[in-house]
Amino acid sequence: MDKMVKLTCVQLLMVAFQATLITMSSAELPYDFYSSSCPKAEETIKNVVYNLTDANPSIAAALIRLHFHDCFVMGCDASILLNSSNANPQPEKSAIPLAGYEAVDKIKAAVEAVCPLTVSCADVLAFAARDSVSKSAGFSYHVRSGRRDGNVSKASSVFTNMPSPFFGIEDLVGSFTRKGLNVDDLVALSGAHSIGVAHCSGFTNRLYPEVDPTMDAAYATDLKKTCPAPVSGAPDPVVNNSAVAPTMLSNQFFKNAVARRVLFTSDAALLTRNDTAAKVQENAGDSLLWKVRFAASMVKMGNIEVLTGTNGQVRKFCGAINS
Repeated sequence: MDKMVKLTCVQLLMVAFQATLITMSSAELPYDFYSSSCPKAEETIKNVVYNLTDANPSIAAALIRLHFHDCFVMGCDASILLNSSNANPQPEKSAIPLAGYEAVDKIKAAVEAVCPLTVSCADVLAFAARDSVSKSAGFSYHVRSGRRDGNVSKASSVFTNMPSPFFGIEDLVGSFTRKGLNVDDLVALSGAHSIGVAHCSGFTNRLYPEVDPTMDAAYATDLKKTCPAPVSGAPDPVVNNSAVAPTMLSNQFFKNAVARRVLFTSDAALLTRNDTAAKVQENAGDSLLWKVRFAASMVKMGNIEVLTGTNGQVRKFCGAINS
C-alpha cells in the first residue's frame, strides 16, 4: 500500500510539473497573484469546494462546466455569472441552463469574509474548477490568477461562441481554434464528460427516429428508457454523461468513446478524424497521459481573453456588477 501511495504522489507531481512546462511559454497571467493581498484565498476556496462536493458530488462537474462556459463565451471574466437586470434582461446565463451558481455564491462569500473586494469572481471560477478536478479526479495543477471581472454579459454571445453538442469534428476544431486552443485541447477537455449529467434534448437526435449507427445499440436502448422521443412542451430529463463511475473525473470518457457509448454528436465526432481519433485512443489507454494533457489545457483555457490591470472590476457579488 505504501508503495502505491508513493507512486501516486510521484505521478501527481509529474502531472503538475509537466502541465506547467507545457503552458508557461504562452500564459500571460502570473502564479500566486494573491500571495500578499489574500494569502488564504486558494485555501478558503478549496475548503468550500470540498465541503460542497462532499454534500453533493455533482457540484464538481457543475463548477468545471461553468469555468468552461465562462471562458469560451466572452473570455474568462465571470460574465457567465451575471444575473438578469433592468439594464441587461438577457445575460449569458439566460441562454443555457447550467448548475452551480449557488455554489459559486457560497465560495465567493467565504472569500469575501477573508479578503473583501480582492479576489475576482473570474479567479474564483478558475480556482473552483481546479479544486473540483482535485476532488473528483485526485490530481491537481497550478492555476494562474489576476483575472478581472467583466461588466458585459449577453445571451446572444453564447450562440456565436459556444461549441454545440451537435457539432461535427470540423466545427469543433474551428470553435476551439478561434479561442486559441488546438486539437490536443479539444480532445483532452472532452474528458470532462466523464462526469456530470446531460439533458436528453442534447442527444435525442442520435436516438430518434433511428439510432445513430455510430452508437452502441445496447447503450441506445438503455438511454431510451429515460429519454423518450422529443415532444414539444414535454419534460427534458437528464442522464449521467458516463454510465461508468459518473462522479469520478477520469479517462473513462475516452474508453466510453472507443466503445461507442458517448452521448453527444460532438463526442462521437472525435472518432471521425484521424488525428482526434488517435488522441482518443491514447487517452483511453494511458490515464496519466490524459491527466497531463487535461491539466495543461485547463490552464491554457483559463487564459482566454482575460481582463487584467485596470480593465473590468472585482465584484463583491458574482451575480451583479458593483454599483
